[in-house]
Amino acid sequence: MLDELAGPIAAAVAAAGGDGAPVRLDRPADPTHGDYASAVALALAGPLKAPPRQIAERIVEGIDSPWIEGAEIAGPGFINLRLRPAWYGHVLARVLAEGDGYGTGAAAEHRRVQVEFVSGNPTGPVTVGTARNAAYGDALARLFAFAGHDVEREYYFNDAGRQVELFGASLQARARGQEPPEDGYQGEYVTALADQLGLDADAPLEQWMRLGTDAMIEQIRASLARFRVSFDSWFLERSLYEDGSVARTIEKLRAAGHTYEQDGAVWFRATDFGDDKDRVVVRSSGEPGYFAGDLAYIESKMGRGFEVAVYVLGADHHGYVSRLKAGAAALGHDPDRIDVQLYQLVQLKGGRMGKRAGRFVTLDDLIDAVGVDAARFTLVQRSHDQTIELDLDLLVQQNPENPVYYCQYAHARLAAILRNAGAAADSAAPADTWKPQPAEADLVKALAEFPDMVAQAAELRGPHRVVGYMQETAKTFHQFYNQCRVIGEPADVESSRLALCRATKQVMATALGLVGVDAPERM
Repeated sequence: MLDELAGPIAAAVAAAGGDGAPVRLDRPADPTHGDYASAVALALAGPLKAPPRQIAERIVEGIDSPWIEGAEIAGPGFINLRLRPAWYGHVLARVLAEGDGYGTGAAAEHRRVQVEFVSGNPTGPVTVGTARNAAYGDALARLFAFAGHDVEREYYFNDAGRQVELFGASLQARARGQEPPEDGYQGEYVTALADQLGLDADAPLEQWMRLGTDAMIEQIRASLARFRVSFDSWFLERSLYEDGSVARTIEKLRAAGHTYEQDGAVWFRATDFGDDKDRVVVRSSGEPGYFAGDLAYIESKMGRGFEVAVYVLGADHHGYVSRLKAGAAALGHDPDRIDVQLYQLVQLKGGRMGKRAGRFVTLDDLIDAVGVDAARFTLVQRSHDQTIELDLDLLVQQNPENPVYYCQYAHARLAAILRNAGAAADSAAPADTWKPQPAEADLVKALAEFPDMVAQAAELRGPHRVVGYMQETAKTFHQFYNQCRVIGEPADVESSRLALCRATKQVMATALGLVGVDAPERM
């Protein structure tokens, strides 16, 4: 919708000599200055070697738009726009016509994207820290798909290597009534799982490893499903060793001259590709190094045709960014196709964990304490590169201080208005004579800006922008609700306001869905 406003301005900019200059529209801080403003004339002062006000005058003279009533020049060269009332009805008609498809396909370029997230070792339950990975990764995948990308979600199970051996040994020790190995796995869940498996305590370690990880994988799947997180593929690390992928990848590096031998081990020349140190790919024992599996996994991703491979990793994996890109480059792939997103820690506040305090808190614990909606909403409320604090006591309160309640209540209140209007709501449309009040105009502008917000959130890998949008739109709606009566007004006003409620309800439901939160009809 903003493109329809910006298009004629861009044409005027081109006629003024600034062809190709981007035209960005922002709402002025002071609404008396107009509906939207552009600083394009200031940006062109250098290239056109002219005062920005002079450039702005040329642009304003060339604007020809059915939606722009007037354009004024302010300050050093800002262009302030005032819109015709008809534009607001035009926006509502577009939202209502497109329904839940409004805002889809907004990405500038549609690509094939894989989002690999959660990917915890199958040696323990999903914890609250990993829950942030799940909420963020799933919301990011939803955003990508809504913006028009072809998206695949993948969980990578690290079911090979030393940690799985330790897990199997820990289970077997508990079955024997013994303590786990010194660097093994502790916790009540280990004892419970050992009992659940029903294996003979002296069964081969391999059986404890495989049956233990298989059982834990099923628990992880169940917890994530409860959290409304699903995957298109579940990738087992051990498959890379079993089908020869690791050996082939090491050989590919060796043939390209990107390895060398030292102290009986084979090293990958990662520093040649921007990493801070070289990496072992074959240990002196002859076993593949841990990073060899990562390299084979890159080959798998690239071989499956993903144009962008997104990894969602904890902040403690910051060193992986350079090494994964180095691996991709050495294997002949564009390192820019590797997109690593790091998320920060989660801190818990409040007393709702009760007796569970004192041990690690699982995703299921969190869901039991506050529910799926509150957990998912809050875990993506802040940018993933910021540490967040979950106030569990706040998240169960039903008041405006609770951010998820505030947004869901806006949707439920909209639903109530439409229910009370009965059949009139179903056919409500903006009247040609409608001249929206400021509170109505602000709400329409929020709806008009939704597609641009979605495109930007996907491009910047920021689902928190969707949450911020919802909170601001909910606030704008509540202001509209307090200032503008809907039912019982003159027919043209009532129909226009019911149409505005229908459109707002649709956009709020879409936004809630993008972060995996329900849009309730009643609260």
